[in-house]
Amino acid sequence: MIIGLTGGIGSGKSVVANLFETLGCAMFNSDEVAKAVYFNEEVKKKVINLLGAEAYLNSDKLNKTYIGKKIFTNTDLLHKLNDIIHPEVKKQFAAFKKDNVGKIIVKETALLFEAKLNNDVTKIVMVASNDELRIKRVMARDGICKEDVLNKIKSQLPQEEKIKLSDYVIYNNEDEFLITQVLKIYNELILNATKAQGH
Repeated sequence: MIIGLTGGIGSGKSVVANLFETLGCAMFNSDEVAKAVYFNEEVKKKVINLLGAEAYLNSDKLNKTYIGKKIFTNTDLLHKLNDIIHPEVKKQFAAFKKDNVGKIIVKETALLFEAKLNNDVTKIVMVASNDELRIKRVMARDGICKEDVLNKIKSQLPQEEKIKLSDYVIYNNEDEFLITQVLKIYNELILNATKAQGH
């Protein structure tokens, strides 16, 4: 069973991912894998052709600020960059699946719907947070201004749309226990997986 775990920027989906991993799920972090993919020689050439050499600070560090400014205000560039990165991530996920047969696999990806990866998963878990909290978190985490955070939020599918398309929603507004919400979903997933196997 493959679970797609998603959430808008600043929703706190990494915290939720850690909880699922603690419960024994196999965790595939698409966003981390994507960051590593940028340094694959072939990919690097394509990224430089698309965005320029400034996209890389050095041999193992991306210029995230530069890339962000280029793609979050230009949808065409964003799509072209996704077309370079996503096929490579897919390849790595195929290998990960082979290594984790029989486990509940959680595929953590910010752009599950945007990259049309929702058809590759059995169930979708969405982490949602109110915008004010999300903006605060991202400003603190990335050291960027409110306007830059809003541009990033605008480049993603609206949270309300994602909620409608998801099977489960976890609210991370600091007023409900995350552990309780994750456990409830995890137990349901285990039950569904058992039923699917005919036990």
